[in-house]
Amino acid sequence: MARINPEILVWARETAGFSLEEGARVLLIKAERLEEMERGEKEPTRKQLLKMEKKYRRSLLTFYLDKVPHAGNRGQDFRTVPGRKRPVYNATVDALIRDINVRQGLVRSLLEDQESLPLPFIDSANIKQSPRSVANSIRDVLRLNTAEFQKQNTVEAAFKYLRTQIEEAGIFVLLIGNLGSYHTAISSEVFRGFVISDSIAPFIVINDQDSHVSWSFTALHEVTHLWLGVSGISDASMETGIETFCNNVAAQILLPDDEIRILEHVGGSGVPFDEAKQTISDFALGRKVSGSMVAYRLFRKKIISAKVWEELKSSFQQDWKSSEAKRKRKKKQSKSKGGPNYYVVRRDRLGKALLDLVDRSLEDNEITYTKAGKVLGVKPGNVIPLLRDVY
Repeated sequence: MARINPEILVWARETAGFSLEEGARVLLIKAERLEEMERGEKEPTRKQLLKMEKKYRRSLLTFYLDKVPHAGNRGQDFRTVPGRKRPVYNATVDALIRDINVRQGLVRSLLEDQESLPLPFIDSANIKQSPRSVANSIRDVLRLNTAEFQKQNTVEAAFKYLRTQIEEAGIFVLLIGNLGSYHTAISSEVFRGFVISDSIAPFIVINDQDSHVSWSFTALHEVTHLWLGVSGISDASMETGIETFCNNVAAQILLPDDEIRILEHVGGSGVPFDEAKQTISDFALGRKVSGSMVAYRLFRKKIISAKVWEELKSSFQQDWKSSEAKRKRKKKQSKSKGGPNYYVVRRDRLGKALLDLVDRSLEDNEITYTKAGKVLGVKPGNVIPLLRDVY
């Protein structure tokens, strides 16, 4: 049997975010014993390796590699900006991105076998263009009607409409914010969206831990990345050139210039903060967007100052955190009464485009149930119930 590379043990523990003492504690062994393993003086038992696989969130095969593997391919990390502290390495995010890359690779292979044509809009724009021109291109390709988006009854329904338009253009949109359980939930402050720019199988991942009203904006932000032909991971930063550009395009689509002019009066020096915030909130509610996004548009149009924008953003963020805490308490209380059907929730998170592709590929014997489960993120035995039992 192949020996374990002790460097892998150190790397796996550290990238999982554990100190030596913390690693020993979660593995239920003494720190001295773990240190001996990591120095190569002792070989971990099979039982200990299985425990490491679970606690470090690494494949068992990883521990038998000859050398430390590279981090998951994130593309560009748009969360890193000059003058700001580099984001702390997050093992859960890295595990999620590795998983998404595997799924996207399988989907791409399927589409290539089906001789799917490259999507012409991928990498069709550049950052030197005006945000309005790129917004118009996206709106045309997606056949997106802003009035139709705004007239939906809820922000969730508005996002569903937008997602349908995006997926019908050939882009897969997934809602994922954990590794399969709430214990691995990733805060929206760590990442909001991830995009794989690919002319055959472009993928957009939206962190479902974020506020629902933010999903549409994030989706269009990541769509803009596809138009620019750039893969990467994003948070709420607006400080880098490309992130500012993508935000401006998304905002232009959801809230065109002629609409934002309605709020020009809130920038007046005599308007109290609370009154301006309430006006913006009411305006945002009717258009199925967040108050923060409206405030951002007002700032970009120089209707409000940077200081007022920062104050509004902070206030809206606090409101969301408060409402989110209430929602989680309510959800916890309702669990005892039975929550929504597992398959219904799973289908919603995966999206119709991905489900239809897998279903079609299974019927044509182009994919095994094992691979189908990998693409969908479920066990092979759950593939059929997921695809068909809840139709």
